[in-house]
This record gives sequence, C-alpha cells and structure tokens, in this order.
Amino acid sequence: MTLGEERVAVYDRHGAVIGSATRARMRAEGLWHAATSVLVRSTDLGEVYVHRRTADKDVYPGMYDCWAGGVVGAGESPDTAARRELAEELGIHAEPRFLFRTRHELGSVRFHAFVYEIRWDGPIVHQPEEIAAGWWMPLAELRERTGDPDWPFVPDGRQFATEWFEFRGG
Repeated sequence: MTLGEERVAVYDRHGAVIGSATRARMRAEGLWHAATSVLVRSTDLGEVYVHRRTADKDVYPGMYDCWAGGVVGAGESPDTAARRELAEELGIHAEPRFLFRTRHELGSVRFHAFVYEIRWDGPIVHQPEEIAAGWWMPLAELRERTGDPDWPFVPDGRQFATEWFEFRGG
C-alpha cells in the first residue's frame, strides 16, 4: 500500500470520528483528521529534539520541527498513533505523556492535534524518508526561533510550541 492509499480517521470540526478516507483524499479535500505531536525533551528538561523534514514530505517539506508525530490511522487511538510515530520517526520505543488537545487550521490543512511529551536520553534513530537531520536545542533557543516568522518552522509545530510554552507556564 502506498502512502496515499493509507486509510486515516476522518473527524468532524468538533473532534468526533465520523469515518475514514485515504490519506490522498484527506489531503486533496482538506478533510478534518487527527494527528499526534510528541515533544522529545532531554532528561534534564533543558533541551528539546529538533529536526529538519526531508524535501519530499507531503506537507511542509524541508522545514524544521520539534515534534515527532503524524496522522491518526483509521481505527487507531491517538495514544497508539503517538507511540507508533515516535518509534517510526525517531526510533524511540516508550510511552509519551499526554499533555493537551488543540486544533490546527491553515488553508486546507485542518486537524485535531493530540499533544504529548517524553523525556529521553537514549539513542535516536531517524527515519530517513521523513527526517533529514536532527539535534538537541536549548529551550530558550526554541522559544526564540519559534517566535521568528522568518525561520522556516512548520506552522503547526510553531503553534504547538507556543501553546506548550503557555501550557507549562512560560
């Protein structure tokens, strides 16, 4: 099965699952769906793992992000999707902690986001189809960079980082 043929859960605007569709149809029609985003923090909590997306990603190619995650599959829970995406993208097999839920809507990209975090000091293994490079970044630098509209950071990741800084109290 190709990526475009993969079945994803389709949600309504209010966050209820209403069916499924292929990923290609979801993208083409701008259907509401769900996605997970996992922030990988150092065990001392001073840094987060940032990566650059590959140039052939279907959404926001070549841009920077600090969230591992992706679309929730048909019949899949957000918790399961978060674990799966974390393992696929960064090779981390662990249980992320749920933080909050939010929505992202920019043009035809519309989804309910389930936001998680994990503390990690183990190895990170990039999925070469999705991640071109990655490194640890101090929180102060992440705040500065996500506040810079000229830094090529994915829009949903920028939104979630801003909300995360607010969620954690500054």
